[in-house]
Amino acid sequence: MTSISAALAISHSPTLSFARTSPISTSPFKRTLGCPLKCWAGPSPEVDTEDSKKTSLWGISTSTWCAGLGTLGFLETGYLTYSKLTDSEAFCPVGGGSCSDVLNSDYSFVFGVPLPLVGMLAYGLVTLLSLQQTRKHLLNGLGEADARLILLGTTTSMATASAYFVYLLSTTFAGTSCSYCLISAVLSFILFFITVKDFGLEEIQKVVGLQLVIAGIVVSALTNSYTTATQQFSGSNDITLEPYEIKITSKSTPFAISLAKYLRSIGAKMYGAFWCSHCNEQKQMFGREAAKILDYVECFPDGAGKGRKMAKECSAVGIEGFPTWVIKDKVLSGEQELPALAEASGFILADFYPS
Repeated sequence: MTSISAALAISHSPTLSFARTSPISTSPFKRTLGCPLKCWAGPSPEVDTEDSKKTSLWGISTSTWCAGLGTLGFLETGYLTYSKLTDSEAFCPVGGGSCSDVLNSDYSFVFGVPLPLVGMLAYGLVTLLSLQQTRKHLLNGLGEADARLILLGTTTSMATASAYFVYLLSTTFAGTSCSYCLISAVLSFILFFITVKDFGLEEIQKVVGLQLVIAGIVVSALTNSYTTATQQFSGSNDITLEPYEIKITSKSTPFAISLAKYLRSIGAKMYGAFWCSHCNEQKQMFGREAAKILDYVECFPDGAGKGRKMAKECSAVGIEGFPTWVIKDKVLSGEQELPALAEASGFILADFYPS
């Protein structure tokens, strides 16, 4: 009887009675006991998987992709910036003189600032913004949404500038090769497409107007910066240079003389200008005797500057820079090493020194 009374007393306890009758109190307990992980762990696994597919590429998050590619671009442009600021020649694995001709042209500056430096800053910003999205919190006070929008604007401007430079490379520098320029362009395009993919079609449609404005500003700025670049071979409108001759001081080697004779025999020509330092350095490579043998074409025989025009023979060939070598069906832009000229022309030393 005592046990029965105790059981009845417990069953009529006010606390437990309240727990059974109050819907507010029982609801959390039922959820906790029924599905503790699902209720308290946040979004369902299905939602997480779908979100992961949106922001990943081949299993790697788009932010990680952008950070990695941005770092590669930063290293490339950092090397070119160092070469530019120290006035040293960048190593060109492909293109030889053509590569240096592009990197040292007037188009390698934007409003007086070295173009590689501008690219290095852009790639650095892409890397920082991408790391910000991976919750590294490198930029305090910048939210993820703002970081994504700034990243889209940055990659849009980079892709636009790359398209502009690829156009210049195929027109103004036709026939030349610049591996660094092409690598940078590919990185910029990939970063742009990854960023667009991360936004998705619906979000991109909302900001496409902003992208067009950014692209227009970039094209206008570059065009304005390069308005005087096409005059680099014509001289100044106010200054006139009378033609002069630089004395060749180096002595020709037997190899240089043989090569010069062979180049002349196959109709190879060197197009240059009297004021071009690279042309004079090219002649110094051959030496006094060999330089006289070369079929050299002076493109400004009447001088350069106001009222002076490029020779018709040079204009007909479409000369864009000096020196330019035309060897058979090949066009070599920029100063060339003698072995490179021998290889391009098919020169074999044994033909002049038979055993």
